[in-house]
Amino acid sequence: MNHVFVPCAFLLILGVICTGCIQGGSSAGQGNPVNQTPIPEVTVPTAVTIATPPTLSLGDLYLQNSYSFVNQSNRITEQIRIADPSWAIEYNITPLSYNIQDCWFEMKVTNLDTQVNQTFSWTYLNETFQQYPMYTTGPYQIDMTGNLVLVKLDVAKRLP
Repeated sequence: MNHVFVPCAFLLILGVICTGCIQGGSSAGQGNPVNQTPIPEVTVPTAVTIATPPTLSLGDLYLQNSYSFVNQSNRITEQIRIADPSWAIEYNITPLSYNIQDCWFEMKVTNLDTQVNQTFSWTYLNETFQQYPMYTTGPYQIDMTGNLVLVKLDVAKRLP
């Protein structure tokens, strides 16, 4: 009987201690009282405005054409002469595949007098509409390559 008494006494003491923790006059126990602080209201905007860069106003066209790139080996070259130092390149991309990660476009613009070139590219991470201001006159070669995209390209004078 002595071997049962020690565990029963231990359980009885444990029960008294637990009962003292639960009871004590408040429903929150004998610990720190719970402070009920009001939560401030959060206003959520109903419309989000995304800042977009200003678009360039284009005038007389040097080149306006659409190009379709259906595989990676498609390469197209155009040559033009720019007479006004204030001009721009603008293109709009339409992906031709549901798997947009396979779609891409690259354009290398080379001034044939100075051999200075600039490369512009598009992937599915970019906006489909792009504009780039240009500042030097002369003969230019535009080399384009891409995969699964339709490109609408405009090269034109910039208006003030």
